[in-house]
Amino acid sequence: MASVCFYFQVHQPFRLRRYSVFDTSPHYFDDHKNREIALKVAQKCYLPMNAVIEELVARHNGRFRVAYSITGVALQQFEWYVPEVLESFKRLSATGCVEFISETYYHSLSFLYSRREFLEQVQLHREKIQSLFGQTPQVFRNTELIYNNEVGKAAARIGYRAVICEGVDNLLGYRSPTFLYGVPDADGAALLLKHYRLSDDIAFRFGNRGWPEWPLSSEKFAGWVNQINGNGYVCNLFMDYETFGEHQWADTGIFDFVRHLPDSIFRTGENDFKTPSECITAYPVSGEYDVPHMISWADTERDLSAWLGNAMQANALHELYRLEDSVKATGEPGIIEDWRKLQTSDHFYYMCTKYFADGDVHKYFNPYDSPYDSYINYMNVLDNLRARIRAVAKSAAASAP
Repeated sequence: MASVCFYFQVHQPFRLRRYSVFDTSPHYFDDHKNREIALKVAQKCYLPMNAVIEELVARHNGRFRVAYSITGVALQQFEWYVPEVLESFKRLSATGCVEFISETYYHSLSFLYSRREFLEQVQLHREKIQSLFGQTPQVFRNTELIYNNEVGKAAARIGYRAVICEGVDNLLGYRSPTFLYGVPDADGAALLLKHYRLSDDIAFRFGNRGWPEWPLSSEKFAGWVNQINGNGYVCNLFMDYETFGEHQWADTGIFDFVRHLPDSIFRTGENDFKTPSECITAYPVSGEYDVPHMISWADTERDLSAWLGNAMQANALHELYRLEDSVKATGEPGIIEDWRKLQTSDHFYYMCTKYFADGDVHKYFNPYDSPYDSYINYMNVLDNLRARIRAVAKSAAASAP
């Protein structure tokens, strides 16, 4: 038996408005554009795909199961702009066949720069999931599947049963991502590794008419899944939720592919669907997955260069996290919230200057003409945030006895 483990990342950042060096407004975010994009993606992806998932759960009497991680900033936008999306996720949660995964609330790179901030954001996200969906997440994924052994240990220390990460060929060697693995020196924490070839067949290649396997039918894909039998337990299909309807448009047949996939999986052997928590309960850990350096699921390199590949990105991140103590010392919710929204990894992704085979993903809803434009705009905002922090500190000093 092979278990298909579908995990979907749901994320939309708060994009910045055009902010000049002469601007003094504390309103940094482009509310109009953020609402416009949320509405667009809701109509193209979130609402139709959630309806498909709900239909499949009902049709297969709960045998079809999936998992999501939804960032806190995406949940905020659903609440503000498209509450019907949030209601549809609540209906999915009520089926008992959908698991919600934990992550950093602001989809940040905080693990790399501030463990204190990282833990605070994970707790904020956990509380948000509990309040909205009545679930306490048991599985963790770091932003963009950024992972090394230390991430696994940190997740284990705060009580997560498993961590989702990328299956990187040169780290696996002869081994397969279809097994579960352990974190070195972290008893009890299991790792679920993305099967990037089969995941990317759906996420990137599905609508590519130049791909030798096009068109991809549910029967063909189920046959590939069935080949796992005898060489593993799980087929971890991890991808952005926007794959469905946004990256792969409806006219590619992507929604029909998903509608027919469970029938094809169930007909082929004794295969099934499990959530991440169900996988780690059902199957044993087969050795350790030793990841001494940082990996991610981004681009062809599977490293951090999408966010830290040039001096602009490194400088912006350094200057942002230098402000942590002074931001939190203000006690001002608005300043703290803005600082945290500025941590969202997309801001630094827009500054990326590299282009690889899958470089088009860098252009996804990118509001800037160039990476340099993004950097200048971001640093103008950061300068204003510093001025607000100084104003609060000056006011506090003036009123002190």
